[in-house]
Amino acid sequence: MKQGEVCDLSDRRCKPCEGGIEPHSPAKSRELMAQLNSAWALERDGKKIRRELKFKNFYRTMSFVNAVAHIANTEDHHPDLEVGYGNCNIVFTTHAIDGLSDNDFICAAKIDLLPIE
Repeated sequence: MKQGEVCDLSDRRCKPCEGGIEPHSPAKSRELMAQLNSAWALERDGKKIRRELKFKNFYRTMSFVNAVAHIANTEDHHPDLEVGYGNCNIVFTTHAIDGLSDNDFICAAKIDLLPIE
């Protein structure tokens, strides 16, 4: 990447986080939210981001969930998932810092690239 070039969140890789860093400020989180699909929501406490998705049937839901699991395992950063017959709710936070880190937004951006029917 050239100097001054902006890197899309989905092109980045997560970095291990065992704590020792500050969570993102509300302003930084809002800045990163602008780079995600507008369906993502910043929780009121500023410690989590959430997206709720609907699907036609269980098969499509589970196909999507498996794709999310693949991203999470590849990045070693895992969301909380709530899965039903035709829905999947995704919540990202960085537990080690009790708030949001770049990793949460990187994974969300990668999920935004998945096809959703």
